[in-house]
Amino acid sequence: MDTYNALPPLPEYNLIPLPPLLPPIPDKLLTLLLPILAYWSLSMLFHWVDTMDYFPQYRLHTPAEVAKRNRVTRWQVVRDVVIQQVVQTAVGWVLGMTEPDDFYGKEQYDVTAWARRIRLAQRAIPGLLGVVGLDAVRLAQSLGATYPTLAGVLAGGQYKSIEDFVGWEISLAWTFYWLLVPLLQFSLGILVVDTWQYFLHRAMHMNKWLYTTFHSRHHRLYVPYAYGALYNHPFEGFLLDTLGASIAYKLAGMNTRQGMVFFTGSTIKTVDDHCGYALPWDPLQHITTNNAGYHDVHHQSWGIKTNFSQPFFTFWDRMLGTVWTGGDVSARYERSRLAAQKAYDQELPPVTGTSPTGSAESDLKPYQDEIVNAKDLPSIPIKNRQPQPPAEKAEYQAAGSRQQILDDKKDGGPTVLADEAQEEKDARELLRHSPRKRATSTLSAKDSLKGLKERMTGSMHGRTGGIIGVDGSR
Repeated sequence: MDTYNALPPLPEYNLIPLPPLLPPIPDKLLTLLLPILAYWSLSMLFHWVDTMDYFPQYRLHTPAEVAKRNRVTRWQVVRDVVIQQVVQTAVGWVLGMTEPDDFYGKEQYDVTAWARRIRLAQRAIPGLLGVVGLDAVRLAQSLGATYPTLAGVLAGGQYKSIEDFVGWEISLAWTFYWLLVPLLQFSLGILVVDTWQYFLHRAMHMNKWLYTTFHSRHHRLYVPYAYGALYNHPFEGFLLDTLGASIAYKLAGMNTRQGMVFFTGSTIKTVDDHCGYALPWDPLQHITTNNAGYHDVHHQSWGIKTNFSQPFFTFWDRMLGTVWTGGDVSARYERSRLAAQKAYDQELPPVTGTSPTGSAESDLKPYQDEIVNAKDLPSIPIKNRQPQPPAEKAEYQAAGSRQQILDDKKDGGPTVLADEAQEEKDARELLRHSPRKRATSTLSAKDSLKGLKERMTGSMHGRTGGIIGVDGSR
């Protein structure tokens, strides 16, 4: 027998139908139900927090803003979300019919197959060592008595026994099969979803017809909340969310239970991105920079043509220059002196993850023509376009975003900009006239309102410049 070419045999196996994870519900049906259950469970949790007014210091917007600035009722949102989930379930059912049934019993065979690949890969080691002038055979002979396993590796996978794999090969094969391959599958799925959604989402904003016909419906929510995450035109919901996730699932070669995790995780992330809170203990808001604060910028009149990435990472925005460059704007969301004071006391970090220096340092592309193309914007009095963003790229981004608001005659228009300008004016007045007595309850006497405002700018928002719409010099 040629001991060099011989490989340990693969074990026999018997395929057994995989029992349901939650009997009697079939796994394929559970894959359809879990994302819907996760959507409404998490949404209702955030709605309860909203209703009880917990954690106001972490709010991006107040309940008054939700009621005033949004152009759609909550019942209309619920109706359209349910429609999308019906479509999502129907497509998922068809997708499930194309999938083979799940079995188990082949796991040991597959792990051993990976061990074979590892053994075959070792045969390249003598040649690679020879390239750098090392004699692998002699090294193996000299180490054989003391380090037999290492000697076998150096000799190209030649071990004393040809009937079994050695321990490290099985351990590495187990790691490949159970950990690395699933990790690569989920990573590919995330990459496909992020890529699909970025370019389609961006197209929905860059093409006037696509925006006004389909995507403007989602942007009736100028102040997002959790269960509005899937509030879309039915066609857009199918194209952007349902179809994109289905393609990612197929390309990544996931099985039913992997799809269960992938679809449910994507749903949870989407709801969290629209929750309206910058929660410091929420892991989903810290694993990536694509979080509620980042996406909230995209829902505002000055940032609607920026921050297209969703739902996981922001690399496409950063690579292609579409990330908002106007700096952290979380302070303009503060409509309560108490909330602002609590946020200052806890030294909260910026929620949008941007710096105003990025505006001056960034290439204007792809926004270089936005000011020229914003033909309706000059007709709006300047006070109705406040707060003004920093100069350079952010000015171009805001101009294009506000022109898009004006393009949406049905649910946008000048009133949206006017409402936002009034909110900004109210915020400045609250901060300017907030009673000193309340401030002294948690701040020392030297911390006047002016000092609070200045220190909030530095400690809370990580900036040395003024807060947009709060600093009177803006």
